[in-house]
Amino acid sequence: MSSDPRAAPSTPARDSLAARMPRPSAPLQRRVLWISLLAIVLGLAAAVVARALTMLIGLITNLAFYGRVDTSFVSPAGNHLGLWVIVVPAIGGLIVGAMARYGSRAIRGHGIPEAMEQVLLNESRIAPRVTWLKPVSSAIAIGTGGPFGAEGPIIATGGALGSLIGQLLHVTADERKTLLAAGAAGGMAAVFAAPFAAVFMAIELLLFERRARSLIPVTLAAISATGLRFVLEGSTPMFPMPGIATQGLAALATCAVLGLVVGLVSIGVTRATYVVEDLFAKLPLHWMWWPALGGIAVGVIGWFAPLTLGVGYANIAAIVTGTLGVTTLLALCVLKFASWAIALGSGTSGGTLAPLFTIGGALGGLLGLAAAHWLPWLHLDPRIAAVVGMAALFAGSSRALLTSVVFAFETTQQPHVLLPLLAGCVTAYLLSGLLMRTTIMTEKLARRGLRVPADYSADDLDQMLVRDACGREVVSLRAEQTIAELRAWLHEGGAPARHQGYPVLDAHAHLLGVLTRRDLLDVQAPASATLDTLIHRAPLLVREDHSLREAADHMVAADVGRLVVVDADDPQRVLGMLTRGDILAAHGRRMRAAQRMSRHIDLRWRR
Repeated sequence: MSSDPRAAPSTPARDSLAARMPRPSAPLQRRVLWISLLAIVLGLAAAVVARALTMLIGLITNLAFYGRVDTSFVSPAGNHLGLWVIVVPAIGGLIVGAMARYGSRAIRGHGIPEAMEQVLLNESRIAPRVTWLKPVSSAIAIGTGGPFGAEGPIIATGGALGSLIGQLLHVTADERKTLLAAGAAGGMAAVFAAPFAAVFMAIELLLFERRARSLIPVTLAAISATGLRFVLEGSTPMFPMPGIATQGLAALATCAVLGLVVGLVSIGVTRATYVVEDLFAKLPLHWMWWPALGGIAVGVIGWFAPLTLGVGYANIAAIVTGTLGVTTLLALCVLKFASWAIALGSGTSGGTLAPLFTIGGALGGLLGLAAAHWLPWLHLDPRIAAVVGMAALFAGSSRALLTSVVFAFETTQQPHVLLPLLAGCVTAYLLSGLLMRTTIMTEKLARRGLRVPADYSADDLDQMLVRDACGREVVSLRAEQTIAELRAWLHEGGAPARHQGYPVLDAHAHLLGVLTRRDLLDVQAPASATLDTLIHRAPLLVREDHSLREAADHMVAADVGRLVVVDADDPQRVLGMLTRGDILAAHGRRMRAAQRMSRHIDLRWRR
């Protein structure tokens, strides 16, 4: 049998060499099948939780405002309590405050920032008690008139359920994050029958990546949750609209300007919300009592404007169909914001999506009516302006651009709103990104010193190969050389003697291992010993066609600072050395090339 390694690709020696190389990266592994199955179960469970939570909210609303036992989802706006309506939200806030203090502080807020924090800091591990404390506390807060949507608590509960399953089973931190995002996406899809928006929400706000290993399970969870939602509640859109005509160029341009206005408002909404929270923090009271104080403000505003109480999904539907007048739109825009900002700042439990959609939709509807009255030549449909305002406010405040656009489309099922939505949401996103560093989702985390990823881009190291970064001028040592010879050579101080690592070759020029300067200068090593006696670790290799990401991960896993670059066909043939410095230098070249501004086309006339 030939001793040529290329002639014996399956020999144990060759296999041992391959084992010292980075594992080839693959987009998917078989584990994704198991995680996908769990995600489907999570999606179905999230749909059941969503149904149960809406029934619980309906039960508490009926008991608190109408004195009857009924689980139907109703608005508190039709109550006849008079001034007693001020007391009901305060009682709800008192109960929620007690649950937060003696149960878990994690139930405070609207849920998504808290889930983001667990993903970034705690390997997606959410306390199991949050799985039931969050929906119950939210049902109490919303059912007693809190100006929140049910979707936020359901998203948080679905995420907590996914995290719980990920803690019960043997999974990695990345797989647990995927399960958390799958549960959250299932919750959103189950509430709004918006699976596409749910998937985009998971990508833009929870996963901090777009990879097949997470995208497939999350998508399957959203599909299963939406399918069960169709069985339980039907497939009608959440906010049905009459047919909308295609908008002309002038109307599209107006939607883009509308997005700028709403984007500016989104900045004010975000900052005002946290100003209110800071004001509550200055009160000489324990935070347990803040939701009760916020509830009083909610009740007072609700006494003047009953439509501000509760989730307000019916309000959103009325806004996008154009059935509300200017006075009602103005009240929803201003008073709903005041009620929601105070309640959220008080630390009670509730969501942000429905309030932002209500406020943005009302603002867009007002601006659309103004444009129709004063600038009729624009031919802007006020209903489209309302939909654009609804989505643009969420896009500007959360910077979840794709989620905002697709959500508005899926919940209205009007294809002609897509282009106006893109125009309005992207300008709101642009203005928000230029003028505000954080978002309504990340401001709280930034205050705690946490950096939240904002942009997801391709890994530069994954696009560069080892052959383009490694050093080719390899200074190798012979196994039969003595340590005394090498020490004398090192003390001469020539350029080749200044390297930090040297491959050691045998008499056949085959790689035996790598020695560092520290190994060669170790005082405990006898001067008469040959170099092969110092080698105690098999060399770590990398092929020319490996990516720098694979090489860097290999270095980290093995806790080394250099790899031997070998021929892809002959892993015993040394071609170069790759160090940490080489990787950083290649990354630096890519960064400088991306930032360099130059003109590549010569426009001058040449004869």
